[in-house]
Amino acid sequence: RVYGRNAAAVSEALRGAIAHLAVDINPRPPRRNSFEVSLVKEDGSTVELWSGIRKGPPRKLKFPQPETVVEALKSSLA
Repeated sequence: RVYGRNAAAVSEALRGAIAHLAVDINPRPPRRNSFEVSLVKEDGSTVELWSGIRKGPPRKLKFPQPETVVEALKSSLA
């Protein structure tokens, strides 16, 4: 539940920042106890915007603030 709630908040923030952005949640089975956000560019390359794998405890450190991911997205597209 916590992962789904955070994924929804991040995807909503990303869609709010860039209107035509396609957001897929878990296109592949996720790693257990991990939260990651990646950008797949048009050329097929992947840029990691956030990884909480090596963060925590506490558990809340595994999840980003949506604004942090939006800023990482904007800098990756620039």
